[in-house]
Amino acid sequence: MTGLGAAALAAVYALSPLGAPAPDATDRAASDPGAARLGQYLFFYRGFSADGRIACASCHQPARAFSDGRPLAKGLATGTRNTPTLLNVAYGHWFFWDGRADSLWSQPVQVFENPKEMGSSRQRVARAVESDRALKRAYAQVFGPMPPLAGRAAVERVVANVGKALEAYERELVSRDAPFDRYVAALRRGDPGADGLLSPAAQRGLALFVGPAHCTLCHSGPDFSDGEFHNLGLPRLPGRLLDSGRADAVRELAANPFNGAGRFSDAPRGAARDRLAYLPKPETELGKFKTPTLRNVALTAPYMHDGRFATLRDVLQFYAQGKAAGHGRVVGQREATLDLVPHLTPGQISDLIAFLDSLTGAPLPAALTRQPDTP
Repeated sequence: MTGLGAAALAAVYALSPLGAPAPDATDRAASDPGAARLGQYLFFYRGFSADGRIACASCHQPARAFSDGRPLAKGLATGTRNTPTLLNVAYGHWFFWDGRADSLWSQPVQVFENPKEMGSSRQRVARAVESDRALKRAYAQVFGPMPPLAGRAAVERVVANVGKALEAYERELVSRDAPFDRYVAALRRGDPGADGLLSPAAQRGLALFVGPAHCTLCHSGPDFSDGEFHNLGLPRLPGRLLDSGRADAVRELAANPFNGAGRFSDAPRGAARDRLAYLPKPETELGKFKTPTLRNVALTAPYMHDGRFATLRDVLQFYAQGKAAGHGRVVGQREATLDLVPHLTPGQISDLIAFLDSLTGAPLPAALTRQPDTP
């Protein structure tokens, strides 16, 4: 790439390729093909919801990069946050915008029970599996025979295993081979045709991204996310309640019986326990939300945890405002690192958008985007 120094080139190489997701020791079924098939069936299954209408795929729609195109998610009712993509979700270690789940398998339990999402209960979920002959048989093939649902512990074990099957499927939703990846691969092998794989505007945007715009302070690594939580100084929107973000989530996660150190974890004394032991104090986390991946970001509008920005240009214009962007009522303390983002001209914003467009990966196999005929 013309004009890119050694340090910037090293920063570019740190962004590609996207390797395999790290294993999840808390879920022994995470790499089980049978669990993945069961999880894929359950992802499109509507029988867990209170009214039989809502499935995971109702909000995480394959045709919309496993998001839904709405500012705020809508299940049984309209929620309070935007639906994040599930593409490459297996690369995270905190889930939901506020990180109140520490595994992919524990995350669905909260969706089942949220009155605005599925409005269900643990008992209903377990009974739905037990009462469906095909589901019960598929469950037994992966997790062993279902226990009698006579007590809370048995019900919760079944629900945890439902979550683990869903994780096994979601770990297959990996998007690679974006134009940017092909460009970086060509750079690595010294291909003289590399510059032809990315438009001049996208190359200028990439130079800004790894350089003076300081985007990699948060959007780092091949998944373009540090996986952590930041306060952007977003002011309260008219008619919306203030959202405390990560602050409440820290409390919820520590008390959640489905967390990585709990009795349903397959590695309660491992790395997940260590992460829980060092959770920050809630009062330090006010207004912080997780850094989303930028892979396929061109497909997942609107943006931010509350869906306030309709376009990528709106997002970049917000960042380019610096301290002036945080006027109005803000929860917590805006991060000072955001002041490193320079003023961006309209042309520079267009270049960054061209680069972000180049992060759209190849489509998933069609067979992964629909419900199998049987579990």
